[in-house]
Amino acid sequence: MTRIILGAIAILLAVAAGLFFYVIPVRIDAGRNLVLPHEPYVLSAEAQALHATLDVADLHSDMLLWMRDPARRNDRGHTDLPRLREGRVAFQVFASVTKTPSSMNYEENSADSDNITPLAIAQRWPVDTWGSIRNRALYHADRLNRLADNDDAFTVIRTRGDLDAVLAARQSDPMAMGGLLATEGAHPLEGDLANIEPLWEAGYRLIGLQHFFDNELGGSLHGVSGAGLTDFGREAVAAMLERGLIIDVAHSSPAVVAEVLAMTDRPLVVSHTGIHGHCPVTRNIPDGLMRAIAAEGGLIGIGFWEDVTCDDSPSGVAGTIIAAIDLVGLDHVALGSDYDGTITTTFDASEYAVLTDRLLAAGLSEDDVRQVMGGNAIRFFREQLPE
Repeated sequence: MTRIILGAIAILLAVAAGLFFYVIPVRIDAGRNLVLPHEPYVLSAEAQALHATLDVADLHSDMLLWMRDPARRNDRGHTDLPRLREGRVAFQVFASVTKTPSSMNYEENSADSDNITPLAIAQRWPVDTWGSIRNRALYHADRLNRLADNDDAFTVIRTRGDLDAVLAARQSDPMAMGGLLATEGAHPLEGDLANIEPLWEAGYRLIGLQHFFDNELGGSLHGVSGAGLTDFGREAVAAMLERGLIIDVAHSSPAVVAEVLAMTDRPLVVSHTGIHGHCPVTRNIPDGLMRAIAAEGGLIGIGFWEDVTCDDSPSGVAGTIIAAIDLVGLDHVALGSDYDGTITTTFDASEYAVLTDRLLAAGLSEDDVRQVMGGNAIRFFREQLPE
């Protein structure tokens, strides 16, 4: 009888382990990164012809957070290399999500909890990532670098030369594509400026200062304090700028954004957002700060989900892009999908042509569409990346 009981316990443990390590992570991914069901979008011949010539660029995807194989086409989520290529993406920013609070919301979050630790364990990340936010970022960088090692047409972009090489390769090979590493919050520094260099060496070039909670650098747009930069935050921003890193304030408190603007004349990025005057929600930073960022040469990435656009249809996203152009000027507007960032969208990365179609329908010229769909972002990073 004892053997039977022990055998049953072993079977139950094996089943539980199988569910935890193989089933639950897939279900979380599939349930959190949805594309609403729809019939194939009807596109004008003009839009199809234009899109076939575009180098699309997107400022924010959280693909590296999930266990799926990015080298093959998946039936869940928003992005993988096949779908990005089908959408004619030439340049994709891949963000590293290393900590998120429980009950995550846009209003107020404490830094006391962490959803990523159990996800890291369930997805069988290396053991050294379970207790280290820095090591999670390094693991995500390693994933992207290994992807490039196994795909001759994919490049991790670290320099202007890397980006130029991708663009040149696309003249004869539309599969050529570049990915740039970003952090979703600067907490991988773990309060130590010495961690800037390992992140740089791993390939990170864009640093988001905060995510959904206040961190060692300062207040989050969704944190408790609403504070500006801490003393460490000021030191860290100065050191990162000196190293050549680009600063992203998509989740920073208005006070942090204002302080960073006052610290530097280097242009900032708001990688994934909406326009507050168009969609007045707390997730979108005030229009005045958006104008100030643009006035210093900054770049605004427009998201694809309802919480920031107030209308996540392709026409609704196009409408938010038009609102951004009206607010900050055409040269400062780009795409910032937030694909795979636990959002629901109405089109995935393979369907970017529908956005080209809706932007044309909204009255933008072909040249204007070309800038928004990728030209502005590519120009910005050519100017800001190290040689």
